[in-house]
Amino acid sequence: MSTAAEKTSHDTGFFGQPRALATLFGVETWERFSFYGMQGILLIYLYYSAAEGGLGLDEADAAGIVGAYGGGVYLSTVLGAWVADRLLSSERTLFISAAVVMCGHIALALIPAVSGVAIGLVLIALGSGGLKATATSIVGTLYSADDTRRDAGFSLYYLGINLGAFFGPLLTGLLQTTLGFHLGFGLAAVGMAAGLIQYAVGRRRLPGVAREIPNPLPRHRYPLIVGLAVAFVAVVAVLFATGVITTGNLALIVIVVTGLAAVAYFVVILADRSISGDERSRVVAFIPLFLASAAFWSIYQQQFTVLTIYSDQRLNRSVLGWEFPVSWVQSINPVMIIVLSGVFAALWTRLGRRQPSTPVKFGLGTFGVGLGFLLFLPFVGTGENGTPVIAIVLILLVFTVSELLLSPIGLSVSTKLAPARFRTQMVALFFLSVALGSAASGQLAGLYNPQDEVPYFGVLGAIAVAIGALLLVGSRPVLRAMRGVT
Repeated sequence: MSTAAEKTSHDTGFFGQPRALATLFGVETWERFSFYGMQGILLIYLYYSAAEGGLGLDEADAAGIVGAYGGGVYLSTVLGAWVADRLLSSERTLFISAAVVMCGHIALALIPAVSGVAIGLVLIALGSGGLKATATSIVGTLYSADDTRRDAGFSLYYLGINLGAFFGPLLTGLLQTTLGFHLGFGLAAVGMAAGLIQYAVGRRRLPGVAREIPNPLPRHRYPLIVGLAVAFVAVVAVLFATGVITTGNLALIVIVVTGLAAVAYFVVILADRSISGDERSRVVAFIPLFLASAAFWSIYQQQFTVLTIYSDQRLNRSVLGWEFPVSWVQSINPVMIIVLSGVFAALWTRLGRRQPSTPVKFGLGTFGVGLGFLLFLPFVGTGENGTPVIAIVLILLVFTVSELLLSPIGLSVSTKLAPARFRTQMVALFFLSVALGSAASGQLAGLYNPQDEVPYFGVLGAIAVAIGALLLVGSRPVLRAMRGVT
């Protein structure tokens, strides 16, 4: 047990959890407020006509951009984790990343047309990736390996994420419909500024281990890293300029890059001679969880692609003669998370060592999100804006329960299965599964046709259900490979 864990094992100052969790809870709340507030109006900004304040892109291309951006956010967790573990430490990386996110939202708000989108999304993706990997890793340092509060603490942390995710789309959507898209993006920038200030005030509460650099990069290798970074940026710029990378294939490229990065990461970790046999076995056990997670997020993240189009064209959003903004649908899931995350946290705490194992939770989560997609089928044929809101509420309830069975548990297990030398980078590996699923959601959205929904929802839902069932059947061998981690 680490010194930090010993100090926090008796600390119950934040709803029974360590007091330092409040600082991380707060910064994630504001970061998610800005992130989901912006994302709630991003897709419609891309495909709405210029007369409606948008850019007038093709819907499939717009969905591909959103999916690629979502994948880019989680792909950049690898970079953020590497910087934290080799250069700056988790705590410093988190602070700098929050500032980069704020600059990205400012760019979206102030720079017009495609230039603002390109600059803003790149900055937000880079900053969000660094923030997500490091914040999650720091939460993990607050608990010892056998502290049964860990999953409950991550569920509470997840509540903070969803408080921001609930209020963000509501307020940015209201501004977008009344004052325009750019003021909506501006509100997201204000939210991130609030999070940065809150974190600056509370960062001293974090444990000392968060300021340590686990595997420092030798100084003589700095020029090599800078050279590689410059070369990468130059190559990407040339590929864009020559038309090799386009808005139409961007999501597919992110899928390929993410898949290759994940394979490379597993190889690097498993080939490291310094990790023990138990640590290596745990990393192997993480592979089926990674695959199930990627399948889960490829369905779940379509809330920001297909569900946005569905809400715009197929959902009846009229309430007493007033049509609420498209982005408000994005707040349904977070409010359910707010209500149910406390229930799940209490459930895991009450069950203690009797709670379902991680592979079982992952299997149920993947099965559930597939079931949620199948629930769209009874509403096929209801016509333009003919689907009742209650249908989406019920479908998102299934999504929410599935999310709580997989997402916070995935964050938790990535810290439990991580070899000591790859503490933050193992969290980034979990986020790579989210990146893979997010980019896939954008690529798949290009196949969605509001006039022919049965094959889309039916096939993808059935595949996710099958993957979840497969993991449930194979949960015991996976659990054995986890070597005492449950």
